Amino acid sequence: MTEPQPNAAPLAGVTVVAMEQAVAAPMCTRVLADFGARIIKVENPTGGDFARHYDDVVNGPGGLAAHFVWCNRGKESVTLNTKSAAGLDLLHRLLDHADAFVSNLAPGATSRLGIAPSDLAERHPNVIPVEIDGYGPGGPISHKRAYDLLVQAEAGSCAVTGYPGMPAKPGPAIADFTTGLYAAMTIVTLLYGRGRHPQASPAPAVALSLFDVMTDVMGYALTYTQHSGIDQEPLGVGSPAVAPYGAFPTRDGQTVVLGTTNDREWQRVAREIIDRPDLADDPRLATNPGRCAHRAILDDAIGVWCARHDLAEIQKRADDAGIGNSRYNLPSEVVAHPQLTARDRWRTVATSHGDIRALRPPPVIGDFEQPMGAVPGLGQHTDAVLSELGLTAAELAQLRTDGVIGPAYRG
Repeated sequence: MTEPQPNAAPLAGVTVVAMEQAVAAPMCTRVLADFGARIIKVENPTGGDFARHYDDVVNGPGGLAAHFVWCNRGKESVTLNTKSAAGLDLLHRLLDHADAFVSNLAPGATSRLGIAPSDLAERHPNVIPVEIDGYGPGGPISHKRAYDLLVQAEAGSCAVTGYPGMPAKPGPAIADFTTGLYAAMTIVTLLYGRGRHPQASPAPAVALSLFDVMTDVMGYALTYTQHSGIDQEPLGVGSPAVAPYGAFPTRDGQTVVLGTTNDREWQRVAREIIDRPDLADDPRLATNPGRCAHRAILDDAIGVWCARHDLAEIQKRADDAGIGNSRYNLPSEVVAHPQLTARDRWRTVATSHGDIRALRPPPVIGDFEQPMGAVPGLGQHTDAVLSELGLTAAELAQLRTDGVIGPAYRG
């Protein structure tokens, strides 16, 4: 780790080498990059991270995939054929200067390459090895391929999403995204601990599985079922945990989402919003368990009232009564959301295919603005990074001839 400069980003001086693909590991390193870490993304010369090619929607035909742009800003792309002895040697030379190594390759891939945590403990004892996989080792399905949808189905989140008899995958890649955040938090925690309480080498190895993370995310549903024996059914835009809580069409063709969290709020909904004191006084609806049991009565009453009023009026009455509410938005409407504009949440980020707008990282840290580096082209930084290791132009040219590194980057 190099010494950070005064007023530098929090993770300035931290170097992370990554062999990553898709979302989970790239999200981990993107978060670290947003806090100032240097991320050296090692990619195969023939195609690189396969998420580059999911689509080409960013800046038109031949552009970049939306997943890749989302997960890979602020990184340096280096192409290495790590199946060759020369490529593997260069990887080890990069690891000589790294603080962490993040990977989410196929099960057993790091062992076959000789860069598993046990290997790093001997050759690079100060490097924190972080391996992300699907199901974790030692179980009956540890060998299986694991993508976000597959893990969400296995962990039960699809069963509590959608409608009864019509399960669905939650739209965002929750398993991948949350695992990436856990991995980033773990690396920062270990670096912090190393600074406060220097430990003997080697650095502790970190293993994260998407399945373990998703079963943690499913904590409420699993706890409820564990203690009740009941598998809660999904309720669309609603929650089995509380009532009333759901989406209702309005008179002007929009949809409002209304929610309560306690008995007092229900009383205000009944008396101050939908003008139903009879429901407010109904003993069956006095507590949340009772309201959940009689959810249909509440949904019908609120639905009838919302259908007679426009969204703006509904939201004003709800706000005046202190009741949570929101507008059901499409992604295209969120992109133009006035809240994002008013709070200056958009920034310009460079890519190999032109500039784009991207949302700032969520944390607001005083006056510090997190760096949002460019989205790298495949192999864009190969020459610059390897030159730091002392390689000459002639040596780089020979490595290209030998197929160890990819073609010279042309932009």
